[in-house]
Amino acid sequence: MHQSKKRLRLPVVIAAGALAAGGLAVVPSSALADTTHGAASDVSRQQDFSAAAAQYHVPADVLLGVAYQESGWDAHGARPSTDGGFGPMHLTDVTPAMMAGGDAGAAGRSDLASLAAKPALHTLQAAAELTGVSADTLRTSPAANIRGGAALLASYEKALVGGAPADPSQWYGAVARYSQSTQRQGAVSFANRVFGTIRGGAAAVTHDGQRVRLTAAPSVRPAGAQADRLHLEASATSDTECPATVDCTFVAGSPAGLQVSDRPADGIRIDTIVIHDLESTYQDGVDGLANPSNGVSTHYVMRSSDGAVTQMVPTKDIAFHAGNYSTNLHSIGIEHEGYAVQGATWYTEAQYEATADLVTYLAGRFGIPLDRQHILGHDDVAGPNSSLVSGMHWDPGNGWDWDHFMRLVGRPLSGAHATPAVGGVVTIDPPFAGNVQTVQICPSDDPTGATTACTEVPQASNFVYLRTAPDAAAPLFGDQAIHGTDPGTNRINDWGSTASAGQQFVVADVQGDWTAIWYSGAKVWFHNPGGRNTRTAYGVQIIRPATTTGPVALYGSSYPDKSEYPAGLGASTQAPLSMYTIPAGQAYVATRPPADTDDYFTSGAVVIGAKKMYTIQYNHRVALVYAGDVTAVTATHHWEDGGN
Repeated sequence: MHQSKKRLRLPVVIAAGALAAGGLAVVPSSALADTTHGAASDVSRQQDFSAAAAQYHVPADVLLGVAYQESGWDAHGARPSTDGGFGPMHLTDVTPAMMAGGDAGAAGRSDLASLAAKPALHTLQAAAELTGVSADTLRTSPAANIRGGAALLASYEKALVGGAPADPSQWYGAVARYSQSTQRQGAVSFANRVFGTIRGGAAAVTHDGQRVRLTAAPSVRPAGAQADRLHLEASATSDTECPATVDCTFVAGSPAGLQVSDRPADGIRIDTIVIHDLESTYQDGVDGLANPSNGVSTHYVMRSSDGAVTQMVPTKDIAFHAGNYSTNLHSIGIEHEGYAVQGATWYTEAQYEATADLVTYLAGRFGIPLDRQHILGHDDVAGPNSSLVSGMHWDPGNGWDWDHFMRLVGRPLSGAHATPAVGGVVTIDPPFAGNVQTVQICPSDDPTGATTACTEVPQASNFVYLRTAPDAAAPLFGDQAIHGTDPGTNRINDWGSTASAGQQFVVADVQGDWTAIWYSGAKVWFHNPGGRNTRTAYGVQIIRPATTTGPVALYGSSYPDKSEYPAGLGASTQAPLSMYTIPAGQAYVATRPPADTDDYFTSGAVVIGAKKMYTIQYNHRVALVYAGDVTAVTATHHWEDGGN
């Protein structure tokens, strides 16, 4: 498997219960089967919570409620969650390497260490000091991790009220402090969710088979006024940036998952919108992205049922959502409630129309062209360096109907469905509903737990499969970053053998019902009888190597040269993507005019380089190339110099 879409911290819940205070659907304890006669392993996690609560004089309900919100009582094994949290108490210990390869996409940045140094990202070290337990043990032992979380809560309560009262209601301030939020809205929201869980009860089976429950305590009345003693800042904004046609509210995203900026007034252009899916439900997604220990953020979250919107980051600020800092720098991220493996199931018409209204509003405000070259899926975003390409996310998946969405924003994919001309440009455009492709879905692809074995599933899809020869029996093309020289697969997260609706490529060959395009440095084929799966594209820029003597290097980011950074600012660095080049004789579509290399620092400093880079549609993802290394021509009927 290649890295699948990010997973927010969600429990495996046995059944849905009533909506409790704080907005979390929880399970009444009566819904959990009696475990008194079960195996010891079934109850050990529950006993660990009881023991830790007794040792540090934390009400067990409070400890269980906090852990439920942080992890669903799951231990994660020895590995951290996607945002650097370990164990049931989600004790954080984020490293620069995590920031480099996570949604921050900060590989090569000189300020990587400072991005990872925020205290909210290192609660595990604080717990180690309080308990005397090693950091390694807190990472790997669920029981020790629970003790560490209890010790943190007890220290917060002692600092706030001077002791450890037995009444859970009097722990509201400590719970709010546990959120690590420096803003009142985030801390209060977390505490309200925890106490909603305490009042409503919950029950879950964790991924490692532990049965845990929290008996409902509706009589608990949290002392919300304690939040005043934390002296937290008011949120920077509660104003939404949405069109009047959508139901829009503001919930502050994690401050660890963004950089405050002043785009585009500070000279940092906003020219891209990135479409994501959450891999969770709407409320769980909003709650997870609001958690201050989360190093991930997004600008907007869209609900499936009715298209309601939660804005979480002001558009002027840089959200860590795309896994590539250069993309984050210039983009707005929009997450959607849903699960990519379930195809089109979650993407409702209400959600499509609300997103279309939002995208149209944002495009008009910032001058973003309404086309597929500026409205990307997360699966289109370049990997920032060679080591991170294979693990880039693949959402929103094959079930996002790009054709329908582009019609809703008033810019349908254009051009005739006709047999392509060699040297011309085609826009990939299979008919979504009739384009049923078989994908393999495995348990690790499906966070809902519904997939128990690898299964071949036919789904309406937005892509065409790419093969190594004009034959349905030929192997699928295998992307170099994922497979090396091996063939590709039909695994749903294997983006390297597909081309999606709206992507544009230069035609390399035509044989009967098969069309070949230049793709990832190779000639690849797809079934395209009479141009059924493509449209002819005109007026686009085609780039090719400036010389015939050797291949052209490609990049995943667009930073200035080291010599262009002022004294006192560390220079971000980048290197060619080692597995990719543009060989002589091949040609690719530039998705936009060449843009300045640039960089941004939290101090407000903006560095603009003298060189420009093209963004090109290289394979399923885009890549960057220095303008000086290529020549560009405009596609008319076909590219006269193209050749095979």
